[in-house]
Amino acid sequence: MIGAAAPAYADTTDDLLLRLKAKGILTEEEYQALAQRKAEEPTPAVATPAVASAPSSSWLDEMKVVRATDSGVGVQIGSVALKFSGSINGFYVHDKGDPATPANAVVGGLATVGPKSSSVRNGLLPGFLKVEATTNQGGWDVGAHFGIYPGINSVLTSGGANSGGTPQALATAGIDFRQTYLTFGKPNFGEVKIGRDIGMFGQEAILNDITLLSVGTAAGNSAPSNTSLGRIGLGYLYTDFQPQITYTSPKLGGFQVAIGAFQPLVTIGNNEVNKTPGFQGKVTYDFASGGFGGKVWLNGITQKHDGIGTSPSYTGRGFDVGSKLTFGTASLLGYYYNGSGIGTTGLFILSTDAAGRKRDSDGFYVQGTYGIGKLTIGASYGESHLDLAKGEVNPTLLDTNSSWVGQLRYGLTDWVTLVGEYVHTRSEAHNGNKASSDAIATGAILFF
Repeated sequence: MIGAAAPAYADTTDDLLLRLKAKGILTEEEYQALAQRKAEEPTPAVATPAVASAPSSSWLDEMKVVRATDSGVGVQIGSVALKFSGSINGFYVHDKGDPATPANAVVGGLATVGPKSSSVRNGLLPGFLKVEATTNQGGWDVGAHFGIYPGINSVLTSGGANSGGTPQALATAGIDFRQTYLTFGKPNFGEVKIGRDIGMFGQEAILNDITLLSVGTAAGNSAPSNTSLGRIGLGYLYTDFQPQITYTSPKLGGFQVAIGAFQPLVTIGNNEVNKTPGFQGKVTYDFASGGFGGKVWLNGITQKHDGIGTSPSYTGRGFDVGSKLTFGTASLLGYYYNGSGIGTTGLFILSTDAAGRKRDSDGFYVQGTYGIGKLTIGASYGESHLDLAKGEVNPTLLDTNSSWVGQLRYGLTDWVTLVGEYVHTRSEAHNGNKASSDAIATGAILFF
C-alpha cells in the first residue's frame, strides 16, 4: 500500500531530534544542521504504514552519543574512545640473608646481607593507572597515552619516586609518571610512537617473567621502595622506561619489526655528554596452530658514550633472544642476553671499570608454568654474569647473581589473583666471596 509513509517517517525523525536536543545531547546548532540535512533528503516512496523507518545511521554517527567501550573500563564519546586500566598489589614479605662478613661482600650483589626483615610492600610492579584517548582522524589512528605508577611504600622524596624506602611516620609514597607518549598509524603503514615508554631491549624478558605478578628477589626489604627486583639482574637487564621516537611495522604473517632512536643514557658514575642518541630494535614472530602457540624474539641495543676527562669513549652493544611456547595451560620460556659495555641489572650500571674500559656481561633464564583450573604453578631459574674489564683488578666485583623462584597463583576473580612465592637468591664475586638469601612472599594483585 502506498501512502501515509512519509508523515510517519518525518514525525519520528523530528521527534528523535527534538528529544536529543532537549536532553542536551545536541546543541542548537547541531540540531538545526541535522534538521536541515533531513529536510533536504528525498522522501521514501514506499513503506509499510504500520512501521516507521529509522533515521540514517550517518546522522547518528555525527551526534555526540556517549556509550560504553567494547572492552576495558571507559566510554566512547563521539569518535573518541577514553579508556582506563590499572593495577594494585601488595605482599607480606619475609626475607632472611647471610650475616654481613668480609667473606660475603659482593660489589653489585643482589642477595640480602644482614638481619632478617619483614615488610608489607609492592612487588616488582608498583600500582599503575593508565589513561588513553584514541580516535581516527583523516584515516589515521591516533592516541594520547599516560601511565602513572604510584607505590604503597614510603620513599625518600629527594631521591625520586623509586628511591630508597623510608618506613617511618609522616612519610609519603612516590608517584612515577613512567608513560607519556603519542601514537599515530594506519593498518597498512604501522605505528609511530613519540614520548616516554618502555624500551625494546629486554622488554620481552620482563613482560613474560612470572615475578612481574609477584615479588621475586626482595631487595631492600627492611626499608622497601616502590618496587622489588623480581628477576631484574638475575637473568636479564631492566629495559627501563625511556624517551624515544620509534616505528613499529604492521604484522606480516606473524612477523613484526620495530626500530627507534632513544635518549642517550650516561654511564652510571660518569657524567659524560653524549652527542648521538641510542638505538634499539626488535623482531618478533608469533604463531599458533590448534592448541599450540608461541612467540620468538630478537632485540638489539647500541649507544656510543663520549669520553670525559681521562675516560675513553666507548660504544655499548648488546642483543637478547628468547622464545615462549604454549600448549593448552602449559608454557615454557627460554631467554638469553649478551652485551659489551651495557652493564648488569640496569642499562650502563657497572658497564666500565674506573679507567673507562668496557666490561662484558651475559645472562639467561628458563621458566615453566602449568595451569589447573584457577591454579597456576610456576618455576624459574636465571643468572646474570659480569666480567672484569681487560687488565682490571677488582676481586670483590660481582661475577654472578642468580635465583630460583617457585610460585603459586590462584585466580580468585577476573580481576584479583592471589600469589604465594619462595625465592632463593645467590651472589658470587670474582674472588669467590658468596652471599645468599631466602624470601617468602604472599599477597594479591588486581588488574582492571
